[in-house]
Amino acid sequence: MALSALVDSHCHLDAAEFAADRDAVLARARAAGVVAQIVPAVRLADFAPLRALCAAHADLHPAYGLHPMFLTPQTHAQLPALADWLAREHAVALGECGLDFHVSEPAAQLQRDCFHAQLRLAREFDLPLILHARRAVDEVIATLRRHAPLRGVVHSYSGSAEQARQLWRLGFLIGVGGPLTYERARRLRSLVAGMPLEYLLLETDAPDQPLATHRGERNEPARLREVAQTVAQLRGIEPAEVAAATCANAQRLFTRARLH
Repeated sequence: MALSALVDSHCHLDAAEFAADRDAVLARARAAGVVAQIVPAVRLADFAPLRALCAAHADLHPAYGLHPMFLTPQTHAQLPALADWLAREHAVALGECGLDFHVSEPAAQLQRDCFHAQLRLAREFDLPLILHARRAVDEVIATLRRHAPLRGVVHSYSGSAEQARQLWRLGFLIGVGGPLTYERARRLRSLVAGMPLEYLLLETDAPDQPLATHRGERNEPARLREVAQTVAQLRGIEPAEVAAATCANAQRLFTRARLH
């Protein structure tokens, strides 16, 4: 029986960790039924190599943005270059961007400034957002309200059920991956077990966030199938239903990509 199709909504396949065996990683993903991957950039220097990688593989789809953990005082000067890139390149989303408050206050203010600027660009170019929100979900929600209407996904979601409901009302989905497979992730597992399936995306965040069955290993997109199986078990439904719903959600959000 053919495997149900899956979309990895967040995978850093351009990362150096895949340099030695990227083709084999892609082959394993395809064999596991992963028919498409959204690959978000994190730095301006990554944009051109990411474009070339996605141009060589029809199932890889680029997003361009400035990640909060890689900002420097010079990043403000890169924002016009990001705007120029979005104007001339085929991006399926703006990201990865957002807030990460596992940092000192001066760095947090730089993040806020760049986050506001990228939200304005998402409005200007009518692009969905791929958001990073670590220890910052409340402020991300408040900032999205200021710039509404917007749409997108908060990847590797770690907030509460009430925060998730606020995000859904703002037009945002939540992405889940490896952390869901750990039994200790009780709050996340409870949320995924009962939430409306229309707001869910699956991801690996590879090479990061390995699954419970692969602790300490490099993550890769082929393991998305185990994430889907975990969602199905938590909800008491078939994995094929999870796959079909999350693929439809991804296509609805990333309208510039052909996810098939």
